[in-house]
Amino acid sequence: MESLNDKLQELGAKKLVLDGFDSFVIDKSKIIEAIELAKEAGFNLLSDIFAIDYLDYPEHEGKRFAVVYNLFAIDTKQRVFIRTELEPNEALPTASNLWSSANVVEREVFDMFGIKFSGHPNLTKLHTPDDLEGHPLLKDFPLGETATLFNDGRFIDPAAFRASLKGSSQGMTGYKGGARRGLKRVRGDD
Repeated sequence: MESLNDKLQELGAKKLVLDGFDSFVIDKSKIIEAIELAKEAGFNLLSDIFAIDYLDYPEHEGKRFAVVYNLFAIDTKQRVFIRTELEPNEALPTASNLWSSANVVEREVFDMFGIKFSGHPNLTKLHTPDDLEGHPLLKDFPLGETATLFNDGRFIDPAAFRASLKGSSQGMTGYKGGARRGLKRVRGDD
């Protein structure tokens, strides 16, 4: 780990220790070089890539987004986090040529935050419908405030959705008070 620490700091990374884990912050232009160094140092598992939206985050003075690479060394059971910051509409290079698992987690970050990974073989949505506009984990995403009409004809009304969660009506889910409407019909309950 000390060798990796030195090499990352030579690249210009700033070292932090967060909750007992080594974490390095590096310029986005050097992110691939940094994670390659980590892989060469024995961090052979890409556990996750995740993003953080710092919009309206108290006391944050950096760029709006952070993308964090969670790397694990299976043999030594060590973990390291390598993070970079970027603004909206900036892209990062893909890590999918280093780890095949990056293919899926980069798609998830793109789908949820809109962060693009240049050179990715299939940067398409992973969780949300293709016709959903926006990225639901952005702090400024209008969560629950706009009705959504999907291309397949489904309509989601936020008020009906909230009512169904409270059990005061069947809403869009077909649930009322925790019981499925279809099950009630079979039993003869009303």
